[in-house]
Amino acid sequence: MAGLPPGDPQLVSMIVNHLKTQGLFDQFRRDCLADVDTKPAYLNLKQRVDNFVSNHLSNHTWSPHLNKNQLRNNIRQLVLQSGMLEQGVDRIVAQVVDPKINHIFRPQVERVVREFLSPGSCSEEPPAPLLSTEVKPDSSIPEQGTQHFMIFISLQMSRVDLYL
Repeated sequence: MAGLPPGDPQLVSMIVNHLKTQGLFDQFRRDCLADVDTKPAYLNLKQRVDNFVSNHLSNHTWSPHLNKNQLRNNIRQLVLQSGMLEQGVDRIVAQVVDPKINHIFRPQVERVVREFLSPGSCSEEPPAPLLSTEVKPDSSIPEQGTQHFMIFISLQMSRVDLYL
């Protein structure tokens, strides 16, 4: 690990896997999902999807022979093709995830990355932020890992929100 340069894909992968084993992804996911259903972007998206589905279903006459699975898949494809989910999820991420990145997620990620890169050298007192303008020889590794993680967590949350 010491021989890997900052930003090396193998190092980043090791750090991300370590963050996963520490349960950070699950914790962040739970924190964000707990807030989703109260945000205007989610409520707006839910209403838009509900209206879209209702309008589509109003054009169909129910019968016992109606292929519900085919109809469901057709509606799912139409919703995906409409682009409303993509836009809505971006807004949800902006309202739920973005406000938490710098104040909640980043400090926890930095702590775990620091512990991963220097096991046993962490003190009870939190060190200065890694993103300071002061240049430190070893600060680029946690910063790179944190940047990659933040991109990754944003993508993961986008994927999670698609399943709501």
